[in-house]
Amino acid sequence: MNHLTEQQLLKKYMSGDQRSLEILINQHREKIFTSIYLMVKDKYLAEDIFQDTFIKVIDRLTKGQYNDEGKFIHWVIRIAHNLCIDHFRKSKTMSFIKHVEERDVFESINIADDSTNTMEQRQSRDRVRKMLDQLPEEQREVVILRHYADMSFAQISKMMNCSINTALGRMRYGLLNLRKLVREKELAL
Repeated sequence: MNHLTEQQLLKKYMSGDQRSLEILINQHREKIFTSIYLMVKDKYLAEDIFQDTFIKVIDRLTKGQYNDEGKFIHWVIRIAHNLCIDHFRKSKTMSFIKHVEERDVFESINIADDSTNTMEQRQSRDRVRKMLDQLPEEQREVVILRHYADMSFAQISKMMNCSINTALGRMRYGLLNLRKLVREKELAL
């Protein structure tokens, strides 16, 4: 069943095959969790939002509120992004939570295997994460959605309710600011 397309799996799920949705979730679990985690910077909160995302996905699929115009993964990431924004609105702050755990996001979702997970790589990822935290919120969001969620600028602009040129501009300034931070701190990644 793993060889079926996203649309075929979704149709099977809509016909009552629960396993089809499980396969879709497992195919995209790491990308979705990483996107959420990089926005909220708290593993336990990210896990809660990840679960809420799929509750909402199931609810919308059941109500027939999904259309085939885009990729399933991007639709789910848009839902997750909106849940993150809702969380920050409820807590009456749009500032992002400081990272409270020492473990690396890549370790917590098992992206890297032990043979490639060197101290140097962990330090580089930590530096990148800290630099991302220093970017203005809109620039940080675009960089995360583009590089970690692998979304197109058209999808990002739709999700963030801005023009493609605005999304491109935020990305450009985000990258320029990251380069400036690297030069200022004379960091080697």
